[in-house]
Amino acid sequence: MNSWGDIFRITLWGESHGAQVGVSIDGVPAGIPLSEEDFMADLERRKAGAAGTTPRKESDLPHIVSGLYNGYTTGSPLTIEFLNENTRSGDYSALTEHPRPSHADLVARQKWNGYNDPRGGGHFSGRITLGLVAAGVVAKHILGNEVVFNTDIVEIGGSRDRTQFDAIIENARMEQDSVGGIIECRVSGIPSGWGEPFFDSVESQIAHLLFSVPAVKGVEFGAGFACSGMRGAEHNDMILDKEGHTATNHAGGVVGGISNGNEIVVRVAVKPTASISREQHTFNFASQSIEPLTIKGRHDVCIALRAAVVAEAAVAIALADLKLRA
Repeated sequence: MNSWGDIFRITLWGESHGAQVGVSIDGVPAGIPLSEEDFMADLERRKAGAAGTTPRKESDLPHIVSGLYNGYTTGSPLTIEFLNENTRSGDYSALTEHPRPSHADLVARQKWNGYNDPRGGGHFSGRITLGLVAAGVVAKHILGNEVVFNTDIVEIGGSRDRTQFDAIIENARMEQDSVGGIIECRVSGIPSGWGEPFFDSVESQIAHLLFSVPAVKGVEFGAGFACSGMRGAEHNDMILDKEGHTATNHAGGVVGGISNGNEIVVRVAVKPTASISREQHTFNFASQSIEPLTIKGRHDVCIALRAAVVAEAAVAIALADLKLRA
């Protein structure tokens, strides 16, 4: 399904090379001040342009077509559209028979018997995350100014040395390859008591949305996988006051699936971009044999560079829905 949420409910739609992509959001409270200008800062963070990102550039101007009147949300569904203006569908014509390794080309063909739109990855493209970022902006308005997001790329190509990031990306580009990365999102200002265990815990809601983002292959909170190597005395977060502030934050701000008033800390592993220029050998349905494939088109060397704001948006959407349920 392309819809998510209990009260703050989003529906993503569109294809990479279709006429439009966008999002419809139900459950937005009435009376929230909002304008198209409010979306621009986060949309700019997602845009291409930096070294290591795709040469495909779009204006990404939001068009609010419903749910807004005189600068305030109305309480009815809010719909935001974005035009696709810079497409080169011919780059993908061969991929219907010769699918890209580790991309959705093959599974989409199998699931929908070839009726899927393969251009630019269709509905599986990172282009669809434009609507997610837009919904994240609305979610942040619901959360309010007291909730602060700090999101950063903490690892690229296996290195946490920031001084090496540019060189790692350039080396991959020169070798017609790609690299992945790790994004860390920290959220302060979330009170204790949010979350609906078992199945709608803070972690499960955030993780659900994060794993829906193309290229995300891992999610961890607080100490994450490192906690498996700790002892309890090391991992336990000692409570310092009656509000529940703790000396450490190995739990990442969530205990028992419920926010505990400390900073929420979540990290996301983003895989290397599947579409690379280097020749690969993979199955061709037309010839019924394994043949060399050289992928054309405009692709990111490191998609993590543009995914940080997408991950932040996913976290914001989950928290907004939990706030409205609290």
